[in-house]
Amino acid sequence: MRLTSFTDYSLRTLLYLSAHRDRLVTIQDIADMHAISKNHLMKVVYQLGQSGLVETVRGRNGGLRLAKEPKDINIGALVRATETDFFMAECFDRETDTCPLTPNCALKHTLNDATKAFLAVLDKQTLQDMLPQAPSNAAKPVRIVRGTAG
Repeated sequence: MRLTSFTDYSLRTLLYLSAHRDRLVTIQDIADMHAISKNHLMKVVYQLGQSGLVETVRGRNGGLRLAKEPKDINIGALVRATETDFFMAECFDRETDTCPLTPNCALKHTLNDATKAFLAVLDKQTLQDMLPQAPSNAAKPVRIVRGTAG
């Protein structure tokens, strides 16, 4: 399965905003960072704004910021909201299905189970989980005390 560029850009936008919570970010900042089309990114940001995930500040010093805490943004919900469908094969769409095997094929059920499992994993993740974490084994400062010998 492959996510659409719209979902990819949505995730990249939210990750960028999460990493720069100390300031307003422009669409151009995100487009430059990821070398993606500013025009396409504007559509992504518009939908993220409509869904309540991104807040836009207008004006000369305007920009974007997260409207929710990263821990409150579920990755599974985001992917469901930004993907148009989860059709893994032709037979998933009844309107365009012309496969003669569909009535007796077990592959569709297997692929459907795989899609459910994929989404179940994403449902367990938040944007906070996707942010880089400080290494847990980071060296701690050591205090050296000189003792007296003898």
